[in-house]
Amino acid sequence: MKAVDAVIRDRLHSDVVLVRQVAEYIISAGGKRMRPALVILAAQATGYQGSHHHELAAVVEFIHTATLLHDDVVDESSLRRGRQTANTLFGNAASVLVGDFLYSRAFQMMVGVGSMRIMEVLADATNVIAEGEVLQLMNCNNADIATENYLQVIRYKTAKLFEAAARLGGILGGASAELEDGLARYGMHLGTAFQLIDDVLDYSGDENETGKHLGDDLAEGKPTLPLLHAMHHGTAEHSAAVRRAIEQGDREELPAVLTAIRSTGALEETRRYAEIEAQSARDALSSLPPSIYRDSLLQFAAFAVDRRH
Repeated sequence: MKAVDAVIRDRLHSDVVLVRQVAEYIISAGGKRMRPALVILAAQATGYQGSHHHELAAVVEFIHTATLLHDDVVDESSLRRGRQTANTLFGNAASVLVGDFLYSRAFQMMVGVGSMRIMEVLADATNVIAEGEVLQLMNCNNADIATENYLQVIRYKTAKLFEAAARLGGILGGASAELEDGLARYGMHLGTAFQLIDDVLDYSGDENETGKHLGDDLAEGKPTLPLLHAMHHGTAEHSAAVRRAIEQGDREELPAVLTAIRSTGALEETRRYAEIEAQSARDALSSLPPSIYRDSLLQFAAFAVDRRH
């Protein structure tokens, strides 16, 4: 990961000062670096011996960072990872344009790896992520969304990059089609579990640990699984409060919504969904030979569910 960070620093260079400032600000905020770590672990778990996994891990992080920059503008977010968002500090225009810079830099880097298969995987993933962003936008303030539609947004918007990261490692390691597909399934289920827990933490996390405001999703009118469960299994009063909050994007309803969530066991139910996804992720690695890298991938699945930030 130190080698990946070195690539990130090197590839962030631009002659345009503002590009460097915004990109450095968002990258230096840290984060879990799970997606680039997936590339590294999957590559090493399948026997890769070269150095392209460092470059591709940085590519995946750049794509992820670009989505964060654009997300925060769309969501009008003011806090991420415990710091002001780039759009709050530098403005929406700079955030959008630097996000575009990171996307295009990622594509420059993947061309340098010289694999049409890798370019295909990343191009497809980036397109699906964009579709997921639009789906989420369409679903905002819609209290009648079905659970399956909500899960589709997760698979597109979040899980797709996890899936691509794990698949890339398999491609680099020369994995069989069966093993490559297993790694991709692992990434998809891992990413889904990860996002489900994010949705839990939005209503239960410590702001100092999560680095974001409690109830941010509510303020944006996002109908996540805890809200859907509370609305469908609560009293008429609970359901009305949750519906009102989703349709109006109203943080003032947060106390009533938290009461509904606690009364219906919505967070526990969402965690149960996440645990099922994490187990599916572990099962997808059944054909991967034993190694310390495989062990780390299995530990990732546990971390995705057990984390507090």
